[in-house]
Amino acid sequence: MKIVVAGNIGQSLVNFRGPLLRSMVELGHDVVAVAPDGDTAYAQEVEALGVRYRTVPLQRAGVGLVADLRTLLGFWRLLGEERPDVFLGYTIKPVIYGNLAAQLRGVPVRSALITGLGYAFGERRGLQRTVGWLVDTLYRLALGRARVVFFQNPDDRAEFLRRGFVDEARAALVAGSGVDLTRFVSSPPPPGPPVFLLIARLIREKGIDQYVAAARAIKARHPEARFQLLGPLDQNPSAVAPAEVEAWQREGVVEYLGETSDVRPYLERASVFVLPSYYREGTPRTALEALATGRPVVTTDAPGCRETVVDGVNGFLVEPRSAAALEAALERFVREPELIARMGAASLELARTKYDVRLVNRAMLAHLGLDRRTVPALGSGSFT
Repeated sequence: MKIVVAGNIGQSLVNFRGPLLRSMVELGHDVVAVAPDGDTAYAQEVEALGVRYRTVPLQRAGVGLVADLRTLLGFWRLLGEERPDVFLGYTIKPVIYGNLAAQLRGVPVRSALITGLGYAFGERRGLQRTVGWLVDTLYRLALGRARVVFFQNPDDRAEFLRRGFVDEARAALVAGSGVDLTRFVSSPPPPGPPVFLLIARLIREKGIDQYVAAARAIKARHPEARFQLLGPLDQNPSAVAPAEVEAWQREGVVEYLGETSDVRPYLERASVFVLPSYYREGTPRTALEALATGRPVVTTDAPGCRETVVDGVNGFLVEPRSAAALEAALERFVREPELIARMGAASLELARTKYDVRLVNRAMLAHLGLDRRTVPALGSGSFT
């Protein structure tokens, strides 16, 4: 069959969906990957998987009538040219406009992967309330007739069911995007004082401010502890300003490592992975990569994030937006360094038994009718 898979950034087609695309090709399907126009930096890597690479007009952030109509028209044209049997969109605009165009073009199997709810599902005040209403309406139109909608955590699934975006029989729960255990391999934690690492886009909702506040308090008592921050600056309305990052570095609170296309060396040099996010995550991929590397995880007791930690076993869950709770959890590793290896081993076991990308992809392919060797029943709520 011919399959079109669409996302909002070319890099994610390699880093997040690469194993899924490869599995589709290995099963003999003709696969087309779609990213925003102008985003061709990863085209060769996608094509190396045996996948054709195409683009549509798409602005990743923001809402604009003209721009979004261009996106819908772009998908309509592309799907008319390709005439696929299956469409799979992930991230909000490919999910909405890709599925709407797929309906108009009569694509037989239309599907979506919800990788988090993000800005539109936060506190709806002012402009965000209008955006939220519009997003709700578009989701209902786009997903009402989808074959299957995949969710990465039970909270998002419950939210979509409550709002009537999709019915229970077609709402599938998978264990995040999974993690490639052949690419992310375990390693012993580094010797010496603990090194904490937060990997995220530099937006407030990722808990950046709470992380800096906790680092400042802990370093006052334990100056040997290190706090690292890895990830790109962002254009989001809640983005952290470059001047703030520079001030934190001058103060000696955090080490800003910039951005990278390969987080593995940074995880290997870290002792503990930290993600104090209160953003509506799906299941944070960085947390899964930390599990596979054999690192404890400290994250929030919030949708998506809480799925990656068994509290007190492979890390700690803390209250969202609470710098004090985060500080207390992180200081445990300074005072009890033996926790690092013990909890890291538990993280690795969780990655192997729950988040192996092969398990996740096998379930998704079966539900899309692309791998008929195992087809679990839709509506069971869990397919890995």
